[in-house]
Amino acid sequence: MKTLPSQRVFIAAEISANHGQNLNRALTLIHKAKECGADAVKFQTYTPETLTLNADNKYFRIHHPKWGGQTLYQLYQKAYTPWKWFKKLKKEADAVGIAFFSSAFDKTSVDFLEDLGVLCHKIASFELVDLPLIEYAAKTKKPLILSTGMASLEEIREAVTAARKAGASDITLLKCVSSYPARPNEMNLRTIPDLRRRFRTPVGLSDHTLGIAASVTAVALGAAFIEKHFTLSRKIHTPDSFFSLEPSELRELAQNVRAAEKALGKPHYGLTQDERKSLIFRRSLFVVQSIKKGERFSKENIRSIRPAAGLPPKYLKRVLKKMSLKNLKPGTPLRWKYVK
Repeated sequence: MKTLPSQRVFIAAEISANHGQNLNRALTLIHKAKECGADAVKFQTYTPETLTLNADNKYFRIHHPKWGGQTLYQLYQKAYTPWKWFKKLKKEADAVGIAFFSSAFDKTSVDFLEDLGVLCHKIASFELVDLPLIEYAAKTKKPLILSTGMASLEEIREAVTAARKAGASDITLLKCVSSYPARPNEMNLRTIPDLRRRFRTPVGLSDHTLGIAASVTAVALGAAFIEKHFTLSRKIHTPDSFFSLEPSELRELAQNVRAAEKALGKPHYGLTQDERKSLIFRRSLFVVQSIKKGERFSKENIRSIRPAAGLPPKYLKRVLKKMSLKNLKPGTPLRWKYVK
């Protein structure tokens, strides 16, 4: 997001349902995310009623390896974050020095989060087609993050256009594959620079793959934002725990992202500061057999070898067959003062 105080890649630990509706665990996750190097913690602001109906027909039953055998309402009943927690959660995040924001799923949650004073609004992939919701969030003039899982190019264009017309000037798009877990061969991370070129916005990754490889790769492709689900342990079973990072993995992600940022640098040719120490290990022209004054230089008595104390190897052809101005011992760096 352009409004962030630094140009570093922004790493958000998505708590989602991993609190298991235990407030102390939610607070602990905030502390752990900070310890592991995340820039923000993200929650989700909805209730079962704001997302769906309490209905049990074929339209509302879930077919999924992990979430199947229940209705949407039943899943969200287990997964939602109680709204009465949010003031405590944000206060705790503020106290430990980590940014706090949340996904909004309807107008009431946008209003609720505005009263809370969040730094930005996030619209989830499944809500990207809800243009009235995007417009409502955009009218707050807060930075807006749009996840693009499942979306066609036209749907992304409609969402961005709606957001801009409603007043959003700071939009970040997140490449996302909305399957849980997502497979690496379906990530198509080269979409990241393409999205940035098409929409002229910062682009990041909402990463549902297992592990950290996709996120670090995304940084190399220009991602400005990384979001990963975060749990204290996958042994603590919640609706999201099976594809979430544990603390040691989030720490490794943060370390690798920071290393990747530094490694990307800028276009540069020639020596770096530390490479100056290595110059001596280049090749140069050396005397490798005894040469008498007046003797001609040949491929037998001079060679290109390490270190770089003699003439650069590019002068080999100019030196060959010329005469030596003095007696030279093997191991002598060849210099122009020896060449007639």
